[in-house]
Amino acid sequence: MSNPSLVRGSQLRCQLLTGLPREQGAARLTELARPSGALVTPVDQWLPSGPGIPLEARIDSDPGFVPPEVQEALLSWWLVVRRQANTPNWDIAATCQFGDKPGLILVEAKAHDRELKDAGKRAPTTANGRKNHERVALAIEEANGGLNRILPDWGLSRDRCYQISNRIAWAWKLASLKVPVVLVYLGFLNAHEMADQGQPFATAHEWELCLRRHSRDMVPGDAWGERLQVGQTPLWLLFQAMELDPAAQ
Repeated sequence: MSNPSLVRGSQLRCQLLTGLPREQGAARLTELARPSGALVTPVDQWLPSGPGIPLEARIDSDPGFVPPEVQEALLSWWLVVRRQANTPNWDIAATCQFGDKPGLILVEAKAHDRELKDAGKRAPTTANGRKNHERVALAIEEANGGLNRILPDWGLSRDRCYQISNRIAWAWKLASLKVPVVLVYLGFLNAHEMADQGQPFATAHEWELCLRRHSRDMVPGDAWGERLQVGQTPLWLLFQAMELDPAAQ
């Protein structure tokens, strides 16, 4: 469990958001997913689940988010050697419903501009790490190709802007496995305590401009806010902004 006195910025706000009373938390998560039509109810599952359960979700291993066969498909797609290997940790992951079909809301949250990383994936030093490094490149290339068949001008890459590339690649893969997905890039506004790390976002417009600037070579501008159809399965890529004052919680 994390030390609450050391948690701040987007991490703290994600814990506070997911720690709201169940009905209120479900409503806030549903609001983040608009206009996708995804619905989160109090009986849905999400991680983290407040400061008391601050764990970020790994949907390939945490039970309850997707069926075991989907977890296996994700791991086989992303890794050659699974022992001591990592997969994306989601700031927030929540189950939801798209009509009568279960799906996922995945949230990547930021509280200042330097949290949007331009770096590629760090090259590993071990033989197993190098095998996984190559598999990740192939997985992202596959996702990029699939997305370009839907809408041109995607540029996902292992070697630049790896963080946004792997998040979108995983969202695409889930949709290709028939799991509807809403991937939300959430900007927390006025996180003034993070000014020693980067520039906090003052307005929703400022967050949008920063995100679009960061992702312009990775994501076609028209992809944001639109339903992308992966076969028969919807994939949404959204940006949202929220002000959540920790002192008021």
